[in-house]
Amino acid sequence: MDLQLSGKSALVTGGTRGIGKAIVETLLEEGAKVSFCARNQDEVRRTEKDLAGRWPTVRGTVLDVADGEGVARWVEDSAATFGGIDIVVNNVSALAIPESEENWQTSIAVDLMGTVHVCKAALPHLERSGSPSIINISSVSGREVDFAGGPYGTVKSAIIAYTAHLAFAYAAKGIRANTVSPGNTYFPGGVWESIEQGNPELFRMAMDLNPTGRMGSPQDTANAVAFLASPRAGRISGTNLVVDGALTRGIQF
Repeated sequence: MDLQLSGKSALVTGGTRGIGKAIVETLLEEGAKVSFCARNQDEVRRTEKDLAGRWPTVRGTVLDVADGEGVARWVEDSAATFGGIDIVVNNVSALAIPESEENWQTSIAVDLMGTVHVCKAALPHLERSGSPSIINISSVSGREVDFAGGPYGTVKSAIIAYTAHLAFAYAAKGIRANTVSPGNTYFPGGVWESIEQGNPELFRMAMDLNPTGRMGSPQDTANAVAFLASPRAGRISGTNLVVDGALTRGIQF
């Protein structure tokens, strides 16, 4: 299926590793132009160099999405570089899981307000797009209670609610907004590899919960995001697409 993404312009936060990088690569493969950001300068430069060798329509920026003014500059620069914005993917997360005052503040500033900052800055550009789409990455931890249900899970729930608000508020302007909620996702250097090495008991327990016998891959989530970003998903807005291999048990009505 041709997703009709050729020539579309996309923003992706947290685009240097894991799910974020897979999203960047998948959108590029589908012919989109992609501006991505992340906080680590070395990772941004390395990722940009690697991807630019295959796709010239990619641009990386060092950015902390908790910085609202910095986000606004990034969005405006990206729109100027690529001639507008059609797709917004808010993927970045602080992964602040243990309960502490600092982790609550960090989760709100990065995961939640980072998403708000990007959407707020991009909306004027999306209003001028012929097929605008917002995809915010949440988590199964935002859908049901699990070991990450403190700062991380609570804020991921808020992202689902915020995205539903965007879908309703901007439907008349043709802007779609959806959430993608991955289950546990394994990749080199990721949180589950760290847990596998540092807490094998928790890792085994998590693996046993997966009916498919495996954790997800970044590409599993990227495929879902690419579809939702595309005009092919033109009637889908306000949904929370769970990509978890039947990990969660709750029924979505």
